[in-house]
Amino acid sequence: MTRPDAVESASALIDARIKELSDWRGKTLAKLREIIHEADPEIVEEWKWRGTPVWSHGGIVCTGETYKNVVKMTFAKGAALQDPSGLFNSSLDGNVRRAIDIHEGDKVDEAALKDLTRA
Repeated sequence: MTRPDAVESASALIDARIKELSDWRGKTLAKLREIIHEADPEIVEEWKWRGTPVWSHGGIVCTGETYKNVVKMTFAKGAALQDPSGLFNSSLDGNVRRAIDIHEGDKVDEAALKDLTRA
């Protein structure tokens, strides 16, 4: 079980990452975070692997990675999820995870993302 202070620290680190980015990537990560919490109010924020925001609920649901040209949401067990809206557009070759690469200007289907988060 995660300690409350660890959760608060992870949330503060995610806040800091969003602020540090201060461009479309920070805004995108903040919006994704909001959608994730709307989909699952009981989701837990974690900070792993030296700087990756992670959202968990009985195991890792997804991560929010930021790169120069993309914000990547990786779903730990995405290959097992139904994706009728076709959000998954990255890491499609493996048998376990799936990812969504979001580029500057991309619009995210919030309802479909909430469905994936809840699945």
